Amino acid sequence: MSETSPPPVVVVGAGPAGIRAAATLVEAGLHPVVIDEGNRAGGQIYRRPPAGFVRTPEQLYGSEAAKARALHALFDQLAAEGRLTHRAASSVIAVHEGRLHVLGEGGVQMISYDRLILATGASDRVTPVPGWQSAGVYSLGAAQIALKAQGVALGRRIVLIGSGPLLTLVGAQLVKAGADVAAVLDTSPWRQQMRGLGGIAARPLVALRGLALRARLGRRYHAGVTLERIEADGKGVTAMRWRDAGGRQRLSPCDMVGMGWHLRAEAHLADLVGCAFTYDEQWRQWLPKTDEMGRAGNGVYLAGDGVRLLGADGAEIAGRLAAAACLADLGHPAPSTAADLRKLARLARFARGLACAFPWPASMARALPDDAIVCRCENVSAGDVRRSVGLGGGEANRVKSLSRAGMGRCQGRYCLLAAVELVAAQAGCTPDTVGRFRAQAPARPAPISAFLRDG
Repeated sequence: MSETSPPPVVVVGAGPAGIRAAATLVEAGLHPVVIDEGNRAGGQIYRRPPAGFVRTPEQLYGSEAAKARALHALFDQLAAEGRLTHRAASSVIAVHEGRLHVLGEGGVQMISYDRLILATGASDRVTPVPGWQSAGVYSLGAAQIALKAQGVALGRRIVLIGSGPLLTLVGAQLVKAGADVAAVLDTSPWRQQMRGLGGIAARPLVALRGLALRARLGRRYHAGVTLERIEADGKGVTAMRWRDAGGRQRLSPCDMVGMGWHLRAEAHLADLVGCAFTYDEQWRQWLPKTDEMGRAGNGVYLAGDGVRLLGADGAEIAGRLAAAACLADLGHPAPSTAADLRKLARLARFARGLACAFPWPASMARALPDDAIVCRCENVSAGDVRRSVGLGGGEANRVKSLSRAGMGRCQGRYCLLAAVELVAAQAGCTPDTVGRFRAQAPARPAPISAFLRDG
């Protein structure tokens, strides 16, 4: 391993939040180091394809093409001018005593920091469906990455399941690209979706764009469905079995299922660096605690969907705010934040409306049959989780140690929320009482050989 000289500020993540944070620091005369897992800046929402890719930004990002172009151009210019250091294709896998353990092509390198801005974004929020461990089942984010980064659909005949804006967005993107989307199945009933209109009305143009995407799906879209099982044979997925809002059983033949219920904050690094967490009842997940500017304490700042699920526009604002807080704490002149705070409040109202309209299906997770797989990495069933509650009580980490749920490659990113719902139901308590799985290093899978190289 090797160690660099301590940079004043390190930004982890080069999506909308990370880019705006870095740009704000540069404008104040600082030279930040930006660490990102992608080869090119943009994050998930504005993910860029390889050089020479033939699809245009309008085809990739739709109505957000201008925003994507502006962010890409801003970051590329700052990097080309040497005003920031961009460490691409690199993952922060651990944090210890003011140093980041960064996995890249040369192995693991330790980078010290004076201030740390985490803009780690979010990942798909999924709940197990019987059969979801079969080949051909992906998250909505995976389907979107394949489409944006490589221009491919992950199946010949596709069914998408879940709820929230990403469900219809990915469906519309696949349809526009020419993929065969057989059905888009939303577990939120129309009546529930109407309850969120008050908050969603805070961004009327965005709401209208969402309706336009749904219209593009036409009769493929079904609201208020009940998901029964993903059918599969020895080769992979063969069909999705479900019931429509009227209770009629339906079977949709397919060879790929994409699933997702909005997003979950990617907060592993926030946990490893010692941030406090609080349970958000409406989002039904644990989120890091910060002040309105993103301060989390001990020289750490959080921005974007990794702390508040406000989407790309909110992430840009939060990135600027976190950088402004960092500058103020370092004694540098900081930009005015009043307008950004007002905008963020409006975006928060919109996000709460979405959370109300497209809720996490807690009852679906709690009703899983005992033989349904909850943790795909470790092949842990719902029955295994329930039995572990009887052995160790209704506490998340005792259940984790007894059942091995959440101890695989994904570190609980895909099974945590459903496992907590199962534990709560079995123990007769609420999810906030159960607690959360503690994050462990490495935050991403890392080969042993990476630690043995002398970089």
